Amino acid sequence: MIQCWRLDDRRQTLVLGSHRDHLAEVIYWGPRLPDDEDLNTLFTVHAIDVTGGMLDLNPELSVSPEATRTFPGQPGLIVRARDGTQLLTKFCLVKANEERGKLSLVYTDENNGLTYTARFAINTRTHVIEAQASLEADQPVHLHWMSAPVIPAPQLSDEMIDFAGRWCGEFQLNRTAWSPGMRFRENRTGRTGHEHFPGLIIPCRGATNTQGHAYAFHYGWSGGHKMIAEELPDGRRQIQFGHAERMEVAPQTRFQTAPLYITFSDDGLNGCAVAFQRHLRDEIVHMPDVARPRPVHFNCWEAVYFDHNLPTLKEIASRAAALGAERFVLDDGWFGRRDDDTRALSDWEVDPRKYPDGLNPLIDHVHGLGMTFGLWFEPEMINPDSDIHRAHPDWALGGEDQILGRNQKALNMALAEVQDFLFDRIASVLRDHAIEYIKWDHNRVLPMPDADQTRGSYALMDRLRAEFPHVEIESCASGGGRIDFGILKRTHRIWLSDSNDALERLKMQHNAALFLPAAVTGSHVGPRKCHTSGRILDMSFRAWVAAQRHMGIEMDPRELTDDEAGTLETVIGWWKENRGWMMDADILRLESPDPAVVAEQQLAADHARFVVFAGKAATSSQIAPRPLRLTRLDPQARYRVTLINRDSAGSLSRGTQTLKSESVDLSGTYLMNHGLTLPWSFPETMWVIEGLRR
Repeated sequence: MIQCWRLDDRRQTLVLGSHRDHLAEVIYWGPRLPDDEDLNTLFTVHAIDVTGGMLDLNPELSVSPEATRTFPGQPGLIVRARDGTQLLTKFCLVKANEERGKLSLVYTDENNGLTYTARFAINTRTHVIEAQASLEADQPVHLHWMSAPVIPAPQLSDEMIDFAGRWCGEFQLNRTAWSPGMRFRENRTGRTGHEHFPGLIIPCRGATNTQGHAYAFHYGWSGGHKMIAEELPDGRRQIQFGHAERMEVAPQTRFQTAPLYITFSDDGLNGCAVAFQRHLRDEIVHMPDVARPRPVHFNCWEAVYFDHNLPTLKEIASRAAALGAERFVLDDGWFGRRDDDTRALSDWEVDPRKYPDGLNPLIDHVHGLGMTFGLWFEPEMINPDSDIHRAHPDWALGGEDQILGRNQKALNMALAEVQDFLFDRIASVLRDHAIEYIKWDHNRVLPMPDADQTRGSYALMDRLRAEFPHVEIESCASGGGRIDFGILKRTHRIWLSDSNDALERLKMQHNAALFLPAAVTGSHVGPRKCHTSGRILDMSFRAWVAAQRHMGIEMDPRELTDDEAGTLETVIGWWKENRGWMMDADILRLESPDPAVVAEQQLAADHARFVVFAGKAATSSQIAPRPLRLTRLDPQARYRVTLINRDSAGSLSRGTQTLKSESVDLSGTYLMNHGLTLPWSFPETMWVIEGLRR
């Protein structure tokens, strides 16, 4: 007997089907099907042919492919009994639970005492489908690998796009051609990682940022993941995502994957990006006060590092407020005897040498300037040279001979006493001070992969969020080392990278927008000479790059010339005037005809206005700029277009273009099909174009 189920939104349909109570397989995922489509017929025509030298029937590429069905590729589940015996599963359907937009399929393997459940839920507003798998066992078993429900990849695709990176160089795109065999990526560092953002995009042939079919995946887990993109010998393709292998170190009776977030787009990569941006911003991140505008940050790290001096910090805070900052964040160095990064982590008590009257004199000064106050913590870490390590060396994760990272070890977050200690210390600081924000850092990889570490960190964050619901949390891990939808269920902002180099940020932000909205993506104006690259960049460029996301400042404002301060104040003022709509806007990557130009369009939720940022990352190969096509405008509407920083035109830009002197009215058809021809510009500069629907 054939059984089929479907999930729909306005854009896409996902159809699952099975026969003889076998595990279901995805038999269709793509543009929305007619309501009266015969799903049983789809199932029968979905089957591929067999020929000599093959099996008489093709094994199902099911939501959890089984070796016992003679599946020729990576199985979806590898599990062993406590004595090490491999349990070869053969699941049969028990029940299917269907609700509006939700589907749960429950299977049992009576011989091995296992129950497998695959769950799907579609968000009809954001176009994101959440898929999750769980396993229950009658007796404790060892889990080596469990994929979230397995999804077939499209045949009309020549490549896949995943993400690599490094410290200060996150969100680099990898394009890998499909070929027989497996692309296997695994992160075993115990955190999401700079190197392995858990995302995948599969463009169909001819897809670009702005057109064509594309499929996208994100695994919402902070503890390290495994991704498999496999082309089977028969040509079918499968995508698997799950926790890194053997992350569950102890036998248990219940296991569950993180949610796998998937979406189909008929509008190029931007369709995937907008779906993820909206889903994260509107469904996953929960702001303490949704009506409060996102504040301009000032972080003192690159201004003072560990040299905390109250008069200096007060002066810096005053200058930051004068520039337009609305939140002051006191970074590392306020606690214990923390004079450098070799000591005192986990001694979360205010340093009386630096703050003889506590933190309140600084907090009162910051509040008097009209700013809120934030504080840095790194709760999951501990220095061997700390009072807590000396008292509780057993709290550290890993062996005594482990390689340290930034002179520190990780605390064993699976221990209830560690969670209680951290909660008590952090809660004490929050209760005793008017603190509205935590910068939560995580500056080393773990000595061993262990899912309990991530669950323990989640539990601590959840407990603090419940106790202090007004406090926002930023996820930082040496910059972008812990960015995923799992951590963002518990936090409100991410620090995309430790690099404040605007040229590097321009590209990182562009790629990260495939998943991340502006409202949660911190971007700061760094020092004149970047502390991580040594590059010297003009203030205008630094400020406009930061204005593309949740804007902030991270420098010593005492270094600014009057001209630099004036430029920064102007851009901050523009950002404040526009943040009300920009923080809810869709970020759309534009197809730049010039590889030297990195361009994006931020389109308001009501489509009444937009802003285009066109950053010049290098010297162009041609003389005259090529027109830049916009996207998603109303073809019949007219837009008032203004180059708002036209005074930045360099001396070599000598033409008489109208945009350099006045606003113009242009149709959506013209802007999307011919595009805007912008003035010539030097490398490391940015054009900013506003558009208002008439």
